[in-house]
Parts: sequence; structure tokens; C-alpha cells
Amino acid sequence: MAEQIYVHGLGQTPDSWKKTIAQLDTADSSSCPDLAELSQGADVTYERLYTSFTGFCNRFSEPVDLCGLSLGGVLSLQYAIDYPKKVRSLVLIAAQYKMPKRLLQLQNALFRFMPRSMFEQTGFGKKDFLLLCRTMIQLDLSRAIPKVACPVLVVCGSKDRANQKASVALAGILQNAELQMVPDAGHELNVEAPEKLAELLSDFYSRLAEQAR
Repeated sequence: MAEQIYVHGLGQTPDSWKKTIAQLDTADSSSCPDLAELSQGADVTYERLYTSFTGFCNRFSEPVDLCGLSLGGVLSLQYAIDYPKKVRSLVLIAAQYKMPKRLLQLQNALFRFMPRSMFEQTGFGKKDFLLLCRTMIQLDLSRAIPKVACPVLVVCGSKDRANQKASVALAGILQNAELQMVPDAGHELNVEAPEKLAELLSDFYSRLAEQAR
């Protein structure tokens, strides 16, 4: 069975996946990397974070199933582009492929006024949030997306207005993708709608297993 790697978003921790993974039959073959832990000892630029994430995924000898939310989705998508033979399947939740510059700039401006204590529980410091967002602004995976040939499930909450357009576009650009919108849910589906998300993941992975037989 392929290792399933669940990648949290910025502002989350690996624990954000607990309720979702607990409802899956594949919980015993699941990993949740701590992005803050992967980044320890260095300035948290997107490039450095991606390099650390790549190292984590490359530890597994067999192809993996990647499931990422927001920042975790961006990292997962880029890994699938750069290492297509290492990814059996991809789940992208509220993920962007071309960074919305105005949104990131607004987000960074808001971060500047937030107290440091609000960042501590994520493992990242305030400086890390600001630097990571700033170094992601120019990221654009548009031209490389067609390289991804593995099965892809694109998921977005119906209330997540900031990411719906990108999710619909991703599902249309990717070679082998399907789109699922989760009713009455926002951005953090692994926290807001873990039961529904687990249902979608279980169905997706079950169909992959059937195809492999």
C-alpha cells in the first residue's frame, strides 16, 4: 500500500489532520510532516521549505499519495511536477498554482499587525509567516501543470471564495483530474468538515485501489 502523506496549510499543524485521518481505513499508512519542524534552523523561504519537503517525500522508496491543503497543496503540486514517478496520486485542497499577488500582499499586511503570540502555536514565528508569504508571491506553476499525469482529486469548500476559481481551473488543466466542491464549508476543510473530506478521500483512494487490481 502506498504511503499517504497529508500536508497541512500555513497556520495549521499536523494535528489539523487528526479528525480526517481517524476516519480513513488507511490511517496506519499515513504520514503528516510538520512543516515548521522541517524548516528549523533556516530562514523560512518558500524555496527552502520546498527543498525540505522534497527531502521528506524522497525518503519513501515507493510512489506516495500526496494530499495537501493550501500551502500543503502548493508544495504537493510542485513535488508532483518535479518528481512525477514518485507520486501515485494527488489531492489538492484549496490550492493555488499561480500565487494571487494581491491576496498575499494583503495577508502579509495583516500579519504585520498581529501579535507574535498568535503565531507561536503553529511552530512558525511571525517573521517566518512574513518571509514565506513574501517569497511565494512570484511562484507560478502554470506552464508545468500539464506534466502531472497521475490521478488528481481537486477539492474546495463552497464558501472558500478566494480559492474556488483556482480549483476549477486546476481541475480543467490537469490531465486526469476531478473536482469536488464541499457544500457550506470554508477554507480549512480538514478542520471544518473532516467527515465529508474523509468520505471524499476514502472514495478516491478506493477507486485507485480498484484500478490497480
